Amino acid sequence: MSNLSPEEAARLHPETLTLSHGFDPFLSEGAVKPPMFLTSTFAFRKSEDGKRFFAWMRGEGGAPTGKHQAGLIYSRFNNPNLEIFEDRMAMWEGMKGACSFSSGMAAISTAILATHAPGDEMIVCAPLYGGTETFMRGFLAKFGIKCHFINAGIGASEAARALLSPVTRSIFIESPANPNNRLTDIAAMKQLASAHARRDGGAVLIMVDNTMAGPVFSKPAKCGADVVLYSATKFIGGHSDIVGGVALADDIKLLKAINGLRNSLGGMPNPHTAWLLTRSLETLKIRAETAAQNAQRCAEFLAAHPQVRAVGFLGLLKAGDPDFEIYRKQHSGPGSLISVNIRGGEQQAFAFLDHLKIIKLAVSLGSTESLAQHPAAMTHSGLTPEAKRACGVTDDLVRISIGIENAADLLWDLGQALEHV
Repeated sequence: MSNLSPEEAARLHPETLTLSHGFDPFLSEGAVKPPMFLTSTFAFRKSEDGKRFFAWMRGEGGAPTGKHQAGLIYSRFNNPNLEIFEDRMAMWEGMKGACSFSSGMAAISTAILATHAPGDEMIVCAPLYGGTETFMRGFLAKFGIKCHFINAGIGASEAARALLSPVTRSIFIESPANPNNRLTDIAAMKQLASAHARRDGGAVLIMVDNTMAGPVFSKPAKCGADVVLYSATKFIGGHSDIVGGVALADDIKLLKAINGLRNSLGGMPNPHTAWLLTRSLETLKIRAETAAQNAQRCAEFLAAHPQVRAVGFLGLLKAGDPDFEIYRKQHSGPGSLISVNIRGGEQQAFAFLDHLKIIKLAVSLGSTESLAQHPAAMTHSGLTPEAKRACGVTDDLVRISIGIENAADLLWDLGQALEHV
C-alpha cells in the first residue's frame, strides 16, 4: 500500500494488508490486482545495473531475497509474482522474509539442506508428513545427516533433552502432528535449544512445519521457531488446484542460505502458481475460519457417535487435558483437521470412507472441499509397523479435513456413512 506510512501500515491486520501489500498499481498500468509476469528474463537499463543486480544475486549486499533492493534478473532468481507472494507471506507470519517453492517438499528439503552439513544431527518429532520422513530416513541418511525420532506431545522436550549432542543442528517439529493432531511445545524446545552449546558454537535451530495448522491460527515464530515451513498447497492455496511451498525466517543469514540454494536447485514456483497463491491469500482468513467452525460441529458430532472410539481435534481440548496448555499458548483457533478412530479396524474404517457422499476420499487437506483418507494405508503407509504404533497410526484411524460446505450437510454425510460401519 504505497499511500500508507509505515506507522499506518503497522496498525492494520494481515487480512487487510494482504489485499495490496507489496504491489503498486501504478507500476502496472493502474491494475488493481497484480498481473501475471510470464517472462523468463528481464531487461536492464544499463550495464552497470546488470553488474549490480548479479552481485546482489550472489549474496553481496542487499536484502536476502532482493525485494526493493535490486532489480529483476531472471525468473529462476526473482519475479514480481514470486516477490509479491513472498512479501505477503512474510507479513502474514510476522517474519522478515520468505522464499517460495514449487512444493512443500521442495521448501522442506531445501531449507534443511541449506542449513545442515554432513555430520550434523536432527531431533525430529514424529509423526509427521510421510514425504518428510522418507526424505529424512532416506536421502539425509545417505548425505551424512542423522535424524533421531521422538514422539510428538508433552514429553517431547524431555526426550529431546536426552538426545542433544555437540553436533545437534536442529529440532524439527510438525505441530499439530500429522495425522494424530498431537501438539509439541515450541517455546519449550526453543528454551532447550538456546541453552545448548554446539561443538562449532552455532545455534540449534527450531524448524516448524506449520502446514497442519495454517498461518491463521498458529504463528510458530512468536513461540521461538527459527524457520517456519509450509506446503502452500494446503490452507494457503486452499482450492486443491495449486502445488507450492514456503520457507520463512527472521535471520538474514538463514534467508540468504535458503534462497541461494533454491536458486541453485531451481525449486521456485512458476509465475502462474505464485499469482494463484497470491490470489488465494486474500480469502485465507475467511476460508480458515469457516472451515474451523464446521470442524468444531463435526468433531462434536463424531465424539458422541457410538461407532467412534476416539476423536482428535484441538477444539475438543479442555482444561486438564495434556495438550490444553500448549494449545492455549500456540493457537488462536482449532483449525479444521480431525483424526477419528472408527470402532473396529481397517475394514470398518474403509466402510466409513467408501460410503461418504459429500466428503471426498482423497489425500491432502486445507481445501474448500472436505477430504478424508486412511493414513495407515495411504499417506503413512511407508512407516514401519513399529513407527505406526508409536505414532498412533492405527488401522482404525481416519483423517478428515473439513471444508467450507454447509455444516448440516457435512453432519448428514458423516452420519449416513457411519451407518455402514
